[in-house]
Amino acid sequence: MSGGGDLAATFRRLIEGHGPMPVSRYMGESNARYYASRDPLGAGGDFTTAPEISQMFGEMVGLWLADLWSRSGKPDASYVELGPGRGTLARDALRAMASQGLMPKVHLMEGSEALRQVQSGALTAATFHDGLDTLPEDGPLYIVANEFLDALPIRQLVMTERGWRERMVAFDGDQFVFSAGPSPMDDAVPEGRRAQPIGTVIETCPAAAATIEEIARRIDIQGGAALFIDYGYLEPRCGETLQAVKAHEKTGVFDAPGEMDLTALVDFATLAEIAKREGLAVATATQGDWLRAMGIDLRAQALSQRSPERAEEIAAAHARLTGTEAMGELFKVMAITPRGGQRGAGFG
Repeated sequence: MSGGGDLAATFRRLIEGHGPMPVSRYMGESNARYYASRDPLGAGGDFTTAPEISQMFGEMVGLWLADLWSRSGKPDASYVELGPGRGTLARDALRAMASQGLMPKVHLMEGSEALRQVQSGALTAATFHDGLDTLPEDGPLYIVANEFLDALPIRQLVMTERGWRERMVAFDGDQFVFSAGPSPMDDAVPEGRRAQPIGTVIETCPAAAATIEEIARRIDIQGGAALFIDYGYLEPRCGETLQAVKAHEKTGVFDAPGEMDLTALVDFATLAEIAKREGLAVATATQGDWLRAMGIDLRAQALSQRSPERAEEIAAAHARLTGTEAMGELFKVMAITPRGGQRGAGFG
């Protein structure tokens, strides 16, 4: 069996004792162990997110929120970030918001004690939350989630000769393998998507759907807006996207459970429909298009003029954030704003 320490051994005992486990459980428990025990970001970690690449990213987010806040009458408001990493995005966004007169209370939803300690150093006045249910209910919420949805556990359904089944994680010999569960799952697949070749995989993310539904409800009642940025797709599609990253390199999804970051592409098409069903306004764009519409080109020029010695570094960061061969096309942006309210900037 490959690495992964105690969690791999635990999974093996569970599977041998009780049978295969759903992909959702394997992913959820692996990521819970992974994030609870480390700061995974940066050169010494496993991956680098957009806020760590350049201050420009967080600044564009902050200006987007401040613009909506200003056009909504400048109410007393809260800034909420889901999965705030090292607090870098929040720090840069809050600085940009303050330049426009917005100085909200800060609320961070973070389940990892290791990351909470890092965030406390960057944001001394933040209030921490384990879930959405304890967020303030007395005013507008301006919510940001960057690379949060992709780490939520997904379910995988696979088309077999007997119809659709849930995809499971089994143990064969000395290796984890995928297998098809025994129970029919045809009713869980939209009728228009059921006729697929054998072996086709469809992914769903109940936790992401529930998150969007609750946030849409909160915005509808309290006001505010939400901005989700993640790698994903804007049109419905089939295919498996579960992947693992360790030390900035892709690795096998079974190589080291609990010791690597497991993620999947975000189905923005489905999540947008959920928010629309709740009556909220939804807009989507690629990250590159949105950042350029928000003014990142001008910001890069200003930073380069202020610090000529960093011009090459700033240009490289700009290209990485906006380039179609880099993050600009792979990453998408989805905004949720109140029904009949102001449309957020940066969307065509």
